[in-house]
Amino acid sequence: MRFTSGCNHPSFTLPWRTLLPYLVALHLLQPGSAQLRVVAPSLRVTAIVGQDVVLRCHLSPCKNAWNSDIRWIQHRSSRIVHHYQDGVDLEQMEEYKGRTELLRDGLSDGNLDLRITAVSTSDSGSYSCAVQDDDGYAEALVELEVSDPFSQIVHPWKVALAVIVTILVGSSVIIVFLCRKKVALSRKLKRKDGELAEQAEILERKDAMLTEQAETLEKKDVMLKEQAMIAESNAEDLKKLAAKLEKHSEEMGTRDLKLDKLAAKLEHQTKELEKQKSELKSHFQYMDFNAGKQKKMVTKLEEHYEWMVTRNVKLEIPAIKVGQQAKESEEQKSELKEHHEEMGQQAKESEEQKSELKEHHEEMGQQAKESEEQKSELKEHHEEMGQQAKESEEQKSELKEHHEEMGQQAKESEEQKSELKEHHEEMGQQAKESEEQKSELKEHHEEMGQQAKESEEQKSELKEHHEEMGQQAKESEEQKSELKERHEEMAEQTEAVGESLSPNQSNMGQSMG
Repeated sequence: MRFTSGCNHPSFTLPWRTLLPYLVALHLLQPGSAQLRVVAPSLRVTAIVGQDVVLRCHLSPCKNAWNSDIRWIQHRSSRIVHHYQDGVDLEQMEEYKGRTELLRDGLSDGNLDLRITAVSTSDSGSYSCAVQDDDGYAEALVELEVSDPFSQIVHPWKVALAVIVTILVGSSVIIVFLCRKKVALSRKLKRKDGELAEQAEILERKDAMLTEQAETLEKKDVMLKEQAMIAESNAEDLKKLAAKLEKHSEEMGTRDLKLDKLAAKLEHQTKELEKQKSELKSHFQYMDFNAGKQKKMVTKLEEHYEWMVTRNVKLEIPAIKVGQQAKESEEQKSELKEHHEEMGQQAKESEEQKSELKEHHEEMGQQAKESEEQKSELKEHHEEMGQQAKESEEQKSELKEHHEEMGQQAKESEEQKSELKEHHEEMGQQAKESEEQKSELKEHHEEMGQQAKESEEQKSELKEHHEEMGQQAKESEEQKSELKERHEEMAEQTEAVGESLSPNQSNMGQSMG
């Protein structure tokens, strides 16, 4: 039956007679005593390997154990299984790390239960639950017994039968594995044989290709030899053309020297003509300046002559007026005579001035005629200079045309030189190309030789691989024979074990009977 023990949780199933010591102890305790005690069940706790178990104990009288120092200790080793103090779990044994738990839900009621998970036979034994607080120190022992249901006595014939079964199962598994391995090896051999056949066909094709390439290379060699002969003949022709070009270039050099001399002479003549032109221009400008001055003088003289004429006209008008006045007034004759005399003197002076002006005008006319003669002479000289300039320009044009002709000849010679150089370069390039083709043919021939060597090496490797595959097949057959022998030995052993077990079974039957 179950009852509530300690501090309000279900305890262990105990007979009523076991309660008498506890009742007597409780009756003997006085109500005012506060001595600390730890109460544990008297019966041992049993469990099976792998189960979780709870080791129970509680404080008496019931009190809150949250701030107590609680230790569960393995009695035989005196080592701590679980240590609790002030709400913290402290050190413990390595074997129990992660497997113990103090049930804290009951601490407020004074319960000090410890849960151990996944118990084993090594966990069997006594455990001490020790508590220490302000009221003192107390402890109690709890017994734990862990049993293993699979640790019973096993009969020898069962062991032998299990050994035989395991041997038979292992041999069958080995045989199946070897058969599968044999099938896989046969498949691999077939695949490798097919690959070898394909590689042999590929090698034959490569041999045919190599023979064709060798024939083409021989043809190319013949073509290159012919091209080399043609290139040599072209080189000789180029040498002849080069000699001709050198001679022509020397002739053109002499012509260039002559042309340079003529050009220098023309430049000297052009410089002299330019100097003459500049002198004529300066002289002509000086004559134009003098002619302008003379024109200005002539205009001034004409203006002065016109002024004198107007003055004479003005003087004649007062003389007429004076005569009329003399007729009208005879009284003023004397005065008019005097005035007439004065006017006569002025007229004489004016006539003298007229004669002087006429002389000056004649001098100015002579100067104008001389200036016109000088102008005509300058025009003739200018026309002569123009003719000389035209002749010099014609000479310049002729020299330019001759120089252009020489430049064209020089350009033509340079073009011929460039054409010959290009032809020579083309021949050189052809020679280089022929040499490159020869080197390429040599390299291709060497590559073909290397490919032939590689094909021979591949053939030798295939032969070695085929021999290795044959050796592997032989080894697999030997392994099969060994497995067969082992299988036969295992069968013989099983038969011997069965024969030896038959009398044991009969003896066991008799003993059981």
